[in-house]
Amino acid sequence: MSDKTLALIQREVDDYISQFKEGYFSPLALMARMSEEVGELAREVNHFYGEKPKKADEAENSVEMELGDILFILSCFANSLNIDLTEAHDKVMHKFKTRDADRWTKKLTEQ
Repeated sequence: MSDKTLALIQREVDDYISQFKEGYFSPLALMARMSEEVGELAREVNHFYGEKPKKADEAENSVEMELGDILFILSCFANSLNIDLTEAHDKVMHKFKTRDADRWTKKLTEQ
């Protein structure tokens, strides 16, 4: 397991994209790409956990690779809009910890 941070992932993606004249796609194109990748993840989950087996001629893929594709596109999307994913994550965690603090039953912990 790697100890990469979201910031490092975003820099690595930016270094990769920055070598091309085209740069990042537009937000609309990135949204379409994200939707496409989420659809591919859904297909893999359905094959692996659902009732729909793969066809013999379907390419081998994995939930792991599809999640990796989504992380790459998410990083592209965030970078193109100058959004720090670590900050975004911190804000979302704060929202869940406050708004949803009592929404689900917590596990009892030994003290």
